[in-house]
Amino acid sequence: MTSLTKIERLRQIIDESKNLCVFTGAGISCPSGIPDFRSENGIYRMGDGQYAPEEIVSHSFFLAHPDLFYEFYQSKMLYPDAKPNAAHYYIAGMESDERHITVVTQNIDGLHQAAGSTTVLELHGSALRNTCMRCGRHFGMEAVLPAGVPHCPDCGGIIRPDVVLYEEPLDEQVVARAIAAIRAADAMLVIGTSLVVYPAAMYVRYFRGEHLVLINKSETSYDGEAELIFHEDVIRVVSALKMR
Repeated sequence: MTSLTKIERLRQIIDESKNLCVFTGAGISCPSGIPDFRSENGIYRMGDGQYAPEEIVSHSFFLAHPDLFYEFYQSKMLYPDAKPNAAHYYIAGMESDERHITVVTQNIDGLHQAAGSTTVLELHGSALRNTCMRCGRHFGMEAVLPAGVPHCPDCGGIIRPDVVLYEEPLDEQVVARAIAAIRAADAMLVIGTSLVVYPAAMYVRYFRGEHLVLINKSETSYDGEAELIFHEDVIRVVSALKMR
């Protein structure tokens, strides 16, 4: 199947879908200036050598060393100026009265919502939400942007981001909604994820629809099960889809 034919087939799948699930990972936000995690220039290669990044963003490390956690988190994982890119907008634009779109994302950047997607399930939480660990007051990202450990102005408690750290379980309600959306979908687009982060990656197994499409620069363990595979940048795929 030629590249053009693949694009035509993908466009047909999207056009004919009534209940589409889009499963996204860090790769969809790279064009917005947010690095992924495991590539050569990814976040997990940005440690200081004393601690592995995966250790720094763990629950136990956060509790023991909130100062070091926030030094890494603020400098490597927060991108307040990032804007949605063409892929985010294309996904949001696919919504219509005839087609329901559910976005299931591993990202914490909030760019799907910023682009206009209405049903977004954030498996790993959101950097845009933050909560005082003592009194429960909620804050936006601006509360944790200044250097240092952020404290609640009301009670002095430490503010922590509402993101899922290593050693922590995913939110059961979000997981249940994500699995239900994947099961109900007639087509599923997996974009910008190598599908190696568990348990999120295994949720693709719940897909029972007819059309599984993978858009990721590198190979994944699901390549053999997909109807269409695009090992290229998602922006190139979106640009081709727009050309009718």
